[in-house]
Amino acid sequence: MNITDYIINDVEPLGMDAPISKAQAIFSQLTYSHLPVMDKGSYIGCLSENDAHCFESNQKLNEIKYSLDSFQVREDTHWLDVLEAFAQSQSNIMPVLNAQLEYQGYYELKDIMEIFNDAPFMYESGAVIVIEKGSTDYSFSEIIQIVESNDSRVFGCFISGYRDHLSEITLKISPENLNAVLQTFRRYSYEIISAAEEDSYLDTLKQRSDYLDKYLNI
Repeated sequence: MNITDYIINDVEPLGMDAPISKAQAIFSQLTYSHLPVMDKGSYIGCLSENDAHCFESNQKLNEIKYSLDSFQVREDTHWLDVLEAFAQSQSNIMPVLNAQLEYQGYYELKDIMEIFNDAPFMYESGAVIVIEKGSTDYSFSEIIQIVESNDSRVFGCFISGYRDHLSEITLKISPENLNAVLQTFRRYSYEIISAAEEDSYLDTLKQRSDYLDKYLNI
């Protein structure tokens, strides 16, 4: 997937000789969290909206260069890494540089999120399962093998959390043979943190518990 088609240039980067008032005026008209800044034709960082309102409007950008945030991606950066860069920078725009480190424009967060929404992980009908196992005791190849050995398919799989040397893995699979998949995960010592309602293992435990309660109350 070539995401460079999403590079836009609707807002011209600020120059180092621009007054803060110019940035403040742009921020008042847009919903961007940052604006790119250039110095002699080279991208040097981004000015945040919060910082723009902390300085005097007659100050020049070259006077507050130390406050600029340095983040960017390359044209060949994968869209998942671009999404990660957005999260790390806490920005809703992401400057894009080419191989020669020349400024090409920027991505908007909403455009990259739309790419994510178009991924099979999001739109395919299936079951979302959250499993947990020791961080050194699992492998993605084993997880995929467990799912596929039960004639199901994996639409997506990622590490969704860490806790006390345990890794939490979230995956979305096709709904076929969900019970068999869950049972196999348990046999391989994975803990099922969350799964679809079709998990008959939990239903059976509940039924047995209800039966035991009735027996004890006789």
